[in-house]
Formats: sequence, C-alpha cells, structure tokens
Amino acid sequence: MKVGAFRNHDKRTDGLGWNRMAVDAPSQTLTDFLRSLRAVREFQRKAVPNEVVQDILEVARWSGSASNRQPGQIIVVRQRETLEAIAGLGGYVGHLRNASLGMLLVMPGEWPEGETFDEGRLAERIMLGAWAHGVGSSIGWFSAEGRKELKRLLGVPAKPVVRTAIALGYPAHPPRRGSRKPISELVHEERYPAS
Repeated sequence: MKVGAFRNHDKRTDGLGWNRMAVDAPSQTLTDFLRSLRAVREFQRKAVPNEVVQDILEVARWSGSASNRQPGQIIVVRQRETLEAIAGLGGYVGHLRNASLGMLLVMPGEWPEGETFDEGRLAERIMLGAWAHGVGSSIGWFSAEGRKELKRLLGVPAKPVVRTAIALGYPAHPPRRGSRKPISELVHEERYPAS
C-alpha cells in the first residue's frame, strides 16, 4: 500500500448528514494503513516541507479530547541546535537529535487523568498524520528533571505539563515490522481470565 494515497473525496452519509467515510478507500486499506505505523528513530537529512507540517498539525487539531476541551498545545521545533539540546535532556528523547523536526506536547496541568488520555490521543494522531505523508516518527518522554530543563529552554511556564516529544522526519531505512502478541493474549470476552 502506498502511504499518502488517501484524499477527502467520499461524501457518503448515514442519512443523518454524517460522513461515513472521509476518504475514498476500502475499509481494509484504511485499517492496513493504521497497522503500518512503526516507530522511526533514524531519519534522512531532508527537511519536511512546510505544507506537510501544516497538514500534520491540521490533523492534530482535529484530534478528539474529553468534553471537546482541546487542551493540548504543540511546540514545533526545527532548529538543529534546539533539537540537539532537547535530545540531551533526561528521559527517552535522544532520537530528536537526528530528526528533521520535533513536536512537543504541552498540556495545561489542570486535570491529570483526562489530559494524559488526551495527550496520548494527540500524539498518535500526529504520528498517523505524518505517516500519511511518508514521514516517520517516534514518541519520547522526559524525566522530571528533563521536563524542568525543557520548560526553561522553551519558555514554558511552571503550571503546564510537557512530558511528550515526537521526533519526525523521512525514514533513513524502511521501518521494520515488529511482532505482536496474538489477539487471544490481549482480548478477553466479558471477564478477565482466571489465573
């Protein structure tokens, strides 16, 4: 399947005015695309065009959130020196060092449970939006000390939470397909199995 093949043409509705499918692709093609997302931590030295970045951000803007609060903000970092400085902070963010750009998620710090869930949704949406353009990504996180230094570096006030970074760029190598546990080990019908 060719990444980036989806376009907004299908306007079929369910009778209530809702789009059933926002793209003209069979369901299996779409779910194959979703399953094709892989973590990419090695990138080509090639800039991601601004129109692609803007489209990724537009996809992110439409990410769902609890009560449609839309709490997340995104700091886009493209300067090499800043990416290298961020990559040296505590946590799991070293892959930002070679990325074309990074997106750092800033949450208000007002509702930990809901914001954490929304932050994960936003991160996955950014990664899928990027992959639709053939741009690889990998999520990273900051330790408590790394967060403190990151806030200082990027001018983020004390209250907001910045714990997630997404490295983005064109993959240096074809992403590897990892193995997955069988569904029977992940999904249980009606009850958790007895040990």
